[in-house]
Amino acid sequence: MEGIEHKIVKVNGINMHVAEKGKGPVILFLHGFPELWYSWRHQIIALSSLGYRAVAPDLRGFGDTDAPHPVTSYTCFHILGDLVELLDVVAPDQEKVFVVGHDLGAYMAWYLCLFRPEKVKALLNLSVPFLPFTRQVRPIDGWRAFYGNDYYICRFQEPGEIEAEFSEIGTERVVKEFLTYRVPGPILLTKGKLFGHSADTPIKLPSWLSEEEVDYYVAKFDKNGGFTGGINYYRNSDRNWELLAPWAGCEIKVSAKFIVGDQDLVYHMPGIKEYIHSGGFKKDVPLLQEVVVMEGVGHFINMEKADDINNHIYDFFRQFV
Repeated sequence: MEGIEHKIVKVNGINMHVAEKGKGPVILFLHGFPELWYSWRHQIIALSSLGYRAVAPDLRGFGDTDAPHPVTSYTCFHILGDLVELLDVVAPDQEKVFVVGHDLGAYMAWYLCLFRPEKVKALLNLSVPFLPFTRQVRPIDGWRAFYGNDYYICRFQEPGEIEAEFSEIGTERVVKEFLTYRVPGPILLTKGKLFGHSADTPIKLPSWLSEEEVDYYVAKFDKNGGFTGGINYYRNSDRNWELLAPWAGCEIKVSAKFIVGDQDLVYHMPGIKEYIHSGGFKKDVPLLQEVVVMEGVGHFINMEKADDINNHIYDFFRQFV
């Protein structure tokens, strides 16, 4: 990670850790769960060498960024407030920036474009499409109806409960379980059989993830008190649903590209394929230029297919420079 600069900036009442490298138009990289700025290490190196300034924060609750204690401090508006102020601090001379998001970061990137489109030149999102929020069913009720009480987002809801179970199997085990998850179906966290098997089941790392890289995640999550900060995003699913009600039906009017692996669990969620490919996605994001489905690729696409994703980012954003 030679040449990557690290700094702490004050935004929205918290201290945020930012990794950056390069000069030129800013690309803001937004990570997911259970991830860190470090998930973008390949993109930071590649895009900074191609004339961009790559900026990758640890989001609120992750890594070396502050993790406020109240669960209610992790709504989508808290995160977006962090990001808008971050851009004002790190790129005051750039009216608009490029944005790349993955997982929770993609979710937040869609809403950044919805609420502050004047801040974004173009968006490339990975794994999570824009998810229009139905007003008929609360999100947690919907997940429970589809997948049952053991679905990971449902298990995340009770503060302290899943953290205690994760503590029993250890941070390293949890990181490896998530990052190596390849089943194109729901993550189930059955008590005593998390991720569908016993805690002594061997985990083989894929070629794109080393023990040393896992160690970085483990050290940061351990230092920050575990996974509570990231899990709190999911604990605000119903609260976000309430807060976002005034924007139901609004379109995202930023040029966008979307990439997903065909083995990604999100791609196999109920209704997602139909939404992506049958016109619903394009209706909600009218400036969506392209959807790419990568064969044989799982959820952590930016690490698994780093070179391909780097090329997609460069090829898409170059038309806007």
